[in-house]
Amino acid sequence: MDFRSLQLFTHLATSLHFGDTAQAMYVSPSTLSRVIQRLEDELGCTLFKRDNRKVALTHSGHKLLAFSKHALKDWQQLKVDLKEDSEALQGELSLFCSVTASQSHLPDLLRRFRQTHPGVDIRLVTGDPALAINKVKSNECDLSLAIHTPDFPTDLHFVPLANVPLLLIAPKEWRLTQIDQVDWTKHQVIMPEHGPTRRTVYHWFAEHGIRPNVYASVGGNEAIVSMVGLECGVGFVPKVVLDHSSMAGLVTQVQVEDIEPYSLGVCCLQNKQKEPLIDAFLQLAVS
Repeated sequence: MDFRSLQLFTHLATSLHFGDTAQAMYVSPSTLSRVIQRLEDELGCTLFKRDNRKVALTHSGHKLLAFSKHALKDWQQLKVDLKEDSEALQGELSLFCSVTASQSHLPDLLRRFRQTHPGVDIRLVTGDPALAINKVKSNECDLSLAIHTPDFPTDLHFVPLANVPLLLIAPKEWRLTQIDQVDWTKHQVIMPEHGPTRRTVYHWFAEHGIRPNVYASVGGNEAIVSMVGLECGVGFVPKVVLDHSSMAGLVTQVQVEDIEPYSLGVCCLQNKQKEPLIDAFLQLAVS
């Protein structure tokens, strides 16, 4: 018994006419008769009652028809599933982001990507956001969550995700809530060692004619929150970092109206943006 035999039998069991089935299934009447005879021999029972006027299913024929419909339906679904599997994206996609971004902006993206492309494995690398661009340019990672800056490399493709505000924070015990309460000659500043926050903050200082009294330069925005919480000074940090910091209760926000937010997004090499796995992730980020 094979699926072609079941297809011929099922059609005949519906049409109850050898000539009609032979024509519809592109076989000769004699071939159709041999197929039915072979099925009856294999099963050891009669499937059709035949005389010169009509063809009718036997009790055994009805049982085989129920089995045949179910088997053919499963066979068609299996072919569809296997075709989808062969066309589905497969492989590994490496992604770099900060620890904060892995908690704030990445979970929803990864959830939707995994639902759409379950055959793709994600290798997540976390670290200092200032390293995001280099991770992509050095081909250590396919994609990075990065900050767009005026000097953003032209050989990178960037898809924006969200605008991230910058906040000035101060130790809670200092009771500073307004910018005019900050004495820049007295209150020391914690600065990031490198990255977009450092560039934006120094630009803001220059615009206001402020020469900051820098206490320390640290790696990572999370470290700035910690040092401010320990009363080492004031500092600017992205709002999303403060929202996810365990030290947030030790600092207060100082209102600063005119410091620009920066654009957080996903970046990759320009010449790799159309690679199937990377393109699939970028399309999801856009939607």
